[in-house]
Amino acid sequence: MRALLSALFSACVYLFFLATFLYAIGFVEGVLVPKGIDSGVAGGLSTSLGVDLALLGLFAVQHSVMARPAFKRAWTRLVPEPLERSMFVLFASLVLALTMWQWRPLPASVWAVDNHLAATAILTVSWAGWAMVLISTFLISHFHLFGLTQGFSRLLRLEPPATSFVTPVFYRWLRHPIYAGFILAFWASPRMSLGHLVFAVATTGYILIGIWLEERDLVAQFGQRYLRYRETVGMLFPKLPASSRSRDVPVN
Repeated sequence: MRALLSALFSACVYLFFLATFLYAIGFVEGVLVPKGIDSGVAGGLSTSLGVDLALLGLFAVQHSVMARPAFKRAWTRLVPEPLERSMFVLFASLVLALTMWQWRPLPASVWAVDNHLAATAILTVSWAGWAMVLISTFLISHFHLFGLTQGFSRLLRLEPPATSFVTPVFYRWLRHPIYAGFILAFWASPRMSLGHLVFAVATTGYILIGIWLEERDLVAQFGQRYLRYRETVGMLFPKLPASSRSRDVPVN
């Protein structure tokens, strides 16, 4: 019964995450959702900016704290270890949903590209960024990343996958293609409002801090192996020219 409940919980969390993530794409792009990043009645600049930054800060703190090994060790004293990842995904999805729900628009225009071909090209880059994010999760271990593998492990009698190094496609040239995809998706906008710019700047700042924290943990875990990988493979942009390319990337 516990194995079945764990599997059902992980499946429900995954479906909630998937719905939230798909809504987030529409939120940023301003398509197919009732509320986008520039939707709603604009309020005062200082109030709206303060609310938006507080929401983004809450997401950054939740994401960073719950992803740290020390927190995971303490958290699994209260939460069964197979559900630790699903709980992380659940809290992250809840905070993201709250951010989109309470987001205050700042509609002032920062830039606008009126040329149709140029605007289409910029949108193509943005959608390519979303595709890069999704593909990158499957290149490593999508269902492990979002807790399904762990949640179904007891029910299906699966052995916990060992942490390994692989270099599928994007990871041969970028250490963090998921983050790179998000940056492309957030910044490639033919019409950039002040609110969208705040979102893009804040999330990019969080990504850079998150990479620093994540790589510190990876160096502690993998030592020289990760250091060699970091020396030869670019963080968010390919290293050109590269004297050599690493064949390994960590999968957590």
